[in-house]
Amino acid sequence: MEGRLVPLDTHVAHTVMSRMLREGSAEELATRLAPRPSGQESLPARIPAGNDHTAAGLDKRRQSLAELGIATGQLAGKGEEIAPEALSGNIENLVGFARIPVGVAGPLRVNGTCAQGDFYVPLATSEGALVASCNRGAYLVSQSGGVSVACFTESVSRAPCFCFESLAEVGVFLAWLLPRVDSLQDVVATTSRHCKLVDLRTTIVGREVHLIFDYTTGDASGQNMVTIATDAICRHLVERAPRRPSHWYVEGNLSGDKKATMIAFMSARGKKVVAEATIPRRLLARFGHTTPEDMKRYWENSILGGVQSGSIGAQGHYANSLAALFIACGQDAACVAEASVGVTRMDVSGDGGLYVSVSMPNLIVGTVGGGTGLPTARECLAMIDCLGQGKARKFAEICAATTLAGEVSITAALAAGDFSRAHATYGRGRKAES
Repeated sequence: MEGRLVPLDTHVAHTVMSRMLREGSAEELATRLAPRPSGQESLPARIPAGNDHTAAGLDKRRQSLAELGIATGQLAGKGEEIAPEALSGNIENLVGFARIPVGVAGPLRVNGTCAQGDFYVPLATSEGALVASCNRGAYLVSQSGGVSVACFTESVSRAPCFCFESLAEVGVFLAWLLPRVDSLQDVVATTSRHCKLVDLRTTIVGREVHLIFDYTTGDASGQNMVTIATDAICRHLVERAPRRPSHWYVEGNLSGDKKATMIAFMSARGKKVVAEATIPRRLLARFGHTTPEDMKRYWENSILGGVQSGSIGAQGHYANSLAALFIACGQDAACVAEASVGVTRMDVSGDGGLYVSVSMPNLIVGTVGGGTGLPTARECLAMIDCLGQGKARKFAEICAATTLAGEVSITAALAAGDFSRAHATYGRGRKAES
């Protein structure tokens, strides 16, 4: 009664490959993922006046984006005012807006299954040095041909708990339920045309049973969507089951929602994305002030530190890039807690460069619904061509590529001994606080 029931892992693998090959053969997919060195295909211009904090510098950066066709009217405070009525469903007890500065890192070259191109990535943060670090990492990987990235599996889970009087009642309930799993999609369909039930896993603890429902949610991040669908399923089951639970809860805290958990790390919750890049030694020396060997050595030592701290996964600062991207692009910022679980890998490549990858199993992101409809979020999503239907997997790949750029930069800084100096330069205001 415990384990992965529907569909089988091989079925999932076939589904993933069919989606990834929808636009051509395996050879054509390999071409999409191949690096595009800047010497062969030139990069767009970098954002000007990066360290100019004057009004003139700000105008130069906005003008540069405008010349690229990127609108920043709402970000600049020059767009239409937001009517309070338009925020129904986004906020309660509205009193105003928190103004968080938004910077841009890029261009970031992405060679993905869904994301292809050079992107200027919006990052909302008040942490000095973060945008500069991501920008440096983006420059390094883009000059090296870009980030190869693929979005694999995707699902959003909700895990209701049913409480019975005995283990025997649990058995009767599951024996009745399991042959009827396929019919539950009809119940889900009454709540949303975008929500699809794709899997059910079961866990028994004494006389309680947790049902872990996995869904796809189209281009929405889907947290509310799966909650509503699961509630409908639970009520459907309780009304019809031969043994009714004494109590039930729509979430028994097993799904991993907004938490770093091993169950999500070992499987996937949200979109599982893997990204990689190889940086030539000469570029790393010039712009990272270090060597592939030193970066690998630091990475190895950081793994040991992470093990001793009890870290789930092994990475430098996924939460930094993701929180800034999530806030800028109207995502649920609390999902950074689970999205920042993953593994960074570094090694010396065969030609003496640095190989780096990030594997991220829990990217809960969407390009429709939630906060994505707010004016500044729309501008930020449009900046990376990720606004609206059909763009969620593309956005997830850009999130992973940005995270990789951040990992490259912070590891280079730590390996070279530049980390403290960078924060002293970028992370302090011009005037000391009294």
